[in-house]
Amino acid sequence: MTPSWQWPDEVWRGHVEAVRAGRSLRPAAWPNGARAVVALSFDSDHETIPLRDGHISPGLLAAGEYGSRTAAPRILDLLARHDIPATFFMPAVSALLHPDEARGYVAAGHEIGVHGWIHERNTQLAAQDEKDLLRRALDTLTEITGTRPTGIRTPSWDFSETTLPAILELGFRYDSSLMADDDPYEVLANGKPTGLIELPVDWIRDDAPYFTMDRFGSSRPYTRPRDVLEVWVDEFDAAYREGGVFQLTMHPHVIGHRSRLVILRELIDHIVAHQDIWFATHAQLAEVAAEQLR
Repeated sequence: MTPSWQWPDEVWRGHVEAVRAGRSLRPAAWPNGARAVVALSFDSDHETIPLRDGHISPGLLAAGEYGSRTAAPRILDLLARHDIPATFFMPAVSALLHPDEARGYVAAGHEIGVHGWIHERNTQLAAQDEKDLLRRALDTLTEITGTRPTGIRTPSWDFSETTLPAILELGFRYDSSLMADDDPYEVLANGKPTGLIELPVDWIRDDAPYFTMDRFGSSRPYTRPRDVLEVWVDEFDAAYREGGVFQLTMHPHVIGHRSRLVILRELIDHIVAHQDIWFATHAQLAEVAAEQLR
């Protein structure tokens, strides 16, 4: 393989331009006179992380089961206490294992979005396999919940060379996997507008990098929960000052433990102390962003 420093200009430029950020879709004003938007999301991966890699240890599977059995009900109770809508991105296998949970998200007024079939590593898949798995995931969530998802978050926030074409072909309204901005933007494909709305994420606003544990690998929780709370409060405060979006990604099996859920509770207390906040699902945020495309 030719080393990157020997690539002709058209090669490295082609990689950069394949999927790029286009125009900002942040509106001049948010609904109901809100100064800023808060979009909370949860990736309900549960048992799919070990299953994806062929790991069938009861210990690993039990850690995922915790996300559904114990953590998800706690999270739903916390959201209900403040009447906050959220978005739950769920691998189809998680929904098949826990169909009542998936239906419960929708029944409680939350959004459900696609998060792959079994949290597959899409960059290791053939193009047709990736598209087929996304289609199966979309159809499975629709059948289980009675609601067809409009948004996708790719597993591990990863894009293969054919992920964007698959997303567009399957008719998704928005994606939430890329990191080129803090606020919504339109995705470009080789410099051309696609109409796909991006609701950007970032590892700073994700619980997993701070708290992931792998007993046979190098991943170890390295941050105190209250230090993470400080980071997230600072992120929200900056979004509030700018009048932008504070988007947060969490995982029930990660954030749902007692000593971690307390920081989500305190973060929400901090946010709701501001009277001019719009709590939105990702789909609701995408609808407002879509108005900028017209």
